[in-house]
Amino acid sequence: MTFKSLTLLIMGLSCIHTAMAEDVQIAVAANFAGPMQKIARQFQQATGHRAILSFGSTGKFYTQIKNGAPFDVLLSADTATPERLERENEAVSGSRDTYAIGKLVLWSPQSNFVDKMGQALITGRYDHIAIANPKVAPYGIAAQQTMQKLNLWWNLQSKLVQGENIGQTHQFIETGNAELGFVALSQIQGDGKMSGSYWLVPQKLYSPLAQQAVLLSKARDNAAAKAFLSFLKSTRTRDVIKSYGYDLPK
Repeated sequence: MTFKSLTLLIMGLSCIHTAMAEDVQIAVAANFAGPMQKIARQFQQATGHRAILSFGSTGKFYTQIKNGAPFDVLLSADTATPERLERENEAVSGSRDTYAIGKLVLWSPQSNFVDKMGQALITGRYDHIAIANPKVAPYGIAAQQTMQKLNLWWNLQSKLVQGENIGQTHQFIETGNAELGFVALSQIQGDGKMSGSYWLVPQKLYSPLAQQAVLLSKARDNAAAKAFLSFLKSTRTRDVIKSYGYDLPK
C-alpha cells in the first residue's frame, strides 16, 4: 500500500468514526463534577461520542426529568432517585448501577481550622457552617444526619447556611461566606491533592452515599448513552473515580 493510499484510508476511517459519533446529555450530581470532566474527555477520546454535562443537585434533576428535560443519563448522588425514576417508567429497567460510594467531610480552606476528630464542630469558633439543602441533595441529608447523631442539629440552626447543591456549598466555604461546612471528599481531594483542613466524618454517622447511574427512558436507543454507561464501568474510569477519594462498589 502506498503512502498516499494509507493516508486516504486513515482519512476515510476518521470520517466514518466522526459520522457515527453522537452526543449524550448527562445530568451529573454536583459532587462528581471533578472526576466527570476528566471521564468525559477520556470517553470522547476512546469512542468519539461527546458527553454534554450538566451539574446540579439530584433532587432538582429528578424534577427536571419529570418535566421533560432532555437528559439521556443521570449520575445521581443516591440510589433512591434512580429507583424512583425506574418505578415511574422514566428510566430503563435494569440499567441502574452503582458507580461510586461517596464520603462526607467537614472542611475549611484554612489550615488547622478543622481538627481530625471533628471537635471544631463543637467548639463553635465560627459564625456560619455550610451544608447542601437536605431537601434536594443527598450530601445535605448526610450532613444533617451527622449533626443529629451528635445532638448538634438544633443548636446549630442559627449558623447554618444552605447551598442549592454541594457545588454551591463548596463555593460558600471557599469564598469565606462560611468558615467551614460539610462537602464531599472528592471536592477537596481533587485528583489526589488535598487542600485546607478537614475531618473525614465516620460513615457510621450517616447513611451510605452509594451513587447510581441510570439510563433514562428517552435514551433507550441512544448508542452514545449506552456506550457511556459501559465506559463508566471500565478499569480506566474506576481508577479516575478512586483517585478522587470515592470507594468503589464490589
